[in-house]
Order: sequence, then structure tokens, then C-alpha cells
Amino acid sequence: MNLLNLCDAVRQGMPALYECSSVPVGGVRIRTPFLYPDGGVVDVFVVEANHGYVVTDFSDAVGWLRMQTVRGELSSRQRILINDIGQTLDTEFKKGEVIYRCNDLSEVSEAVQIVGQAVLRVADLWFLFRHSVSESVSDEVEEWLQEREIASERNYKVRGRSTREWNVHFKTLVLGNTSFVFLLSTATRGAVHRITDQVFTGCSDLTNSQNATIYTYTPKLVSLFDDTVDVWRKEDFDLLENVSEIARWSSPDEFEHILKTPLSI
Repeated sequence: MNLLNLCDAVRQGMPALYECSSVPVGGVRIRTPFLYPDGGVVDVFVVEANHGYVVTDFSDAVGWLRMQTVRGELSSRQRILINDIGQTLDTEFKKGEVIYRCNDLSEVSEAVQIVGQAVLRVADLWFLFRHSVSESVSDEVEEWLQEREIASERNYKVRGRSTREWNVHFKTLVLGNTSFVFLLSTATRGAVHRITDQVFTGCSDLTNSQNATIYTYTPKLVSLFDDTVDVWRKEDFDLLENVSEIARWSSPDEFEHILKTPLSI
């Protein structure tokens, strides 16, 4: 079937809100009424294959979700949930591509709806992880540390000079250098003051404990800001710069340099 006939046949089975046009890949594009969270239009494509039809998003959904992350990569938790979406909607996820296979043209209309729903559910993972932003970024940092082969311990408990126990998000050890990393991550400006105050107090307490030689080693204190969300102000960085080294999650190479550089005493 030529592209013009395929487009006409697909259009007949779709509501008027769906627009159909040919594309260079040898199929047709269905412009749906669905939208990504940033307002972009969800497109679904139909191509003939193996005496049937393949309905796909050509990896647009997963590509969009990757663009919302700092490193352009999905977390293991996101990948698990994407596979769950595929099983629920009976679609395939192959190299990030949403795929639904049809044996007959009469099945294409429903397949377009299913693939469109799958795209929306994948995109909605952005909302899920923004609402649990701190845990999500912690997962990303942990995976990044593993990729860089930096030994780490998550949620490390340590007592300061005040005898108060502090939860250090990551204790790292690389090239003989130990660092205590506090991760500052939030999606709301209203939580910033509480988070920065807590990290400032913790770093101050741990700095005093270092002077009191509680430790046989001298850990470096690092405040890692999740600056992928625009909630931080200059004064937030300035405050913690007095008691720790400042790292930004948008600059992982600089963060790695901080972890590998010996502490100046």
C-alpha cells in the first residue's frame, strides 16, 4: 500500500482530532491530541512491516524523559517502571522505542491509542520523580559513583562533636581521599532554607569533631547541590561554602575532581 492510501486508511479509523501525514521513513505520522508535560505534541508513527503494521513512537518518549535528567540517562528505577508500562499495555520497549504490532489495518486505530497512552505514562515518570526528587537524585548519584568506580556508602551515620548523629548521604573513598557528601535536593523553594540550615549545622558540627580528632582520618565535607531544579540562590551556595566544598550535580566532572583531590589542611 502506498503512503497516500495508508494515510487515508488510517485517518478513516481515527477521530478528527488526529492528523495524519506521510514521513520520509516510509510510513505515516499520526499527530495525536496528547501532550508531553512541557507542551510538546505526542506523535505516533505507522509503518508497514512483515505483511503487517508497526505502530511506534520512534523512541520519542524515552528520549524526552532522558532530556529531563542531568546526564541524559535513565535510572534503574525508571527503566523498571518503563518495562512495567509495556507489560500493562501489551507493548514492546525495544532500545527505548514503544512498539505495537498489528496484523491488519483494522487494528491500527486502537494501536495508535495504546502507543499514545504508553508515551504519556513514560513522560509522567518525570512528575513521579520530581515529587520524590531527593530520592531520585540520590539514585542517580549512586549509579554515577558506581560508574566512576568510586567506593561509596549511602546514608552513612556519623556523630559530631555535639554527639548528635548526622545522616551523610554518601561517604566516598577514592585515591585515599575520604569525603562526606551532603546532597541538597528539592523541587520547592519553600524547603530550601530548612535544607541549607540543616547541612550548615551538620557540617559545622563535623568540622569541630575533626578538630577534636574523633576520626583517625580527616574527611572532606562536600555540599552537592541538585541544581537541575532552579530553586537555589547565590546566598545558599555562599552559606555552605564557609563550611564545605561546593559541588553542582550539573557538573559531574567537577564533582569527581573534588572527591579525588586531597583535603587542604
